[in-house]
Amino acid sequence: MDPKRQEITDRLNQIFQEVFDDDELQIFEEMTAKDVEEWDSVEHISLVIATEKEFGFRLNAAEVVQLENVGDMIDLLMERATK
Repeated sequence: MDPKRQEITDRLNQIFQEVFDDDELQIFEEMTAKDVEEWDSVEHISLVIATEKEFGFRLNAAEVVQLENVGDMIDLLMERATK
């Protein structure tokens, strides 16, 4: 895996662990809300806010709505981090 992608994945995994209060949670590229029992609309907003805080930029609603899985989120973060 690309070192930058690995770094972003690791940081995002920490966010997921904190938001869902589960130190054992491990994200994967194809992961969706269906894979995490507690992942509802409120937790989704918490994830977005925590991700924005961690990475230092805002994600607009149009970007967030297009995300189909964690891999898409990592792709978006990689793209935004290089701007």
